[in-house]
Amino acid sequence: MTAVLTPASAIGGHVQRSADPVEDAVREVFVAHYGQLAGWAAHLVGDRDLGHDVATEAFTRLLSHWERVDDPRPWLFATAANLVRDHWRKRGREAKAYERFQGGRPGPEEALPGPDQAQLLSVREAVEQLPDRLRLPVLLFYFADLSVAEVARQVGRSEGAVKRDLYDARSSLAATLEEAR
Repeated sequence: MTAVLTPASAIGGHVQRSADPVEDAVREVFVAHYGQLAGWAAHLVGDRDLGHDVATEAFTRLLSHWERVDDPRPWLFATAANLVRDHWRKRGREAKAYERFQGGRPGPEEALPGPDQAQLLSVREAVEQLPDRLRLPVLLFYFADLSVAEVARQVGRSEGAVKRDLYDARSSLAATLEEAR
């Protein structure tokens, strides 16, 4: 860690300190960023409680990686984005397993004609459809408000490659959303 952090939480008029300076530093980062991270994750997964679970897991992982993390905020958002991606993958696998279980037979809710899927496509769903290489930079740059340099550090690519990924993602999203109109 390049900067020394001090705890920001005060209880009963005095600063709450632990014997572990790492725990104090993580507590300060938690106070500063947990709410935004939890809200961001909740928006991505469409579930407030799951968003809080994702944010909590990201902070748990931060604690165990603290010595190797230069800047906690982008690291937390990248970790949360990976957790969200894992959630989306799991949800996709569960849907496929359910379809196999049904044996291709339509369930009761599938038998009735539903709304036009083109009208239901949201930006979130369009982002979910992006390839992994494009999805994480989009989530970090547009949804977590990280700079191109911070995104490049988190995904392990050059800034030029991240800019190209963002350009490709915008083109793909524009085409997908235009088709849905």
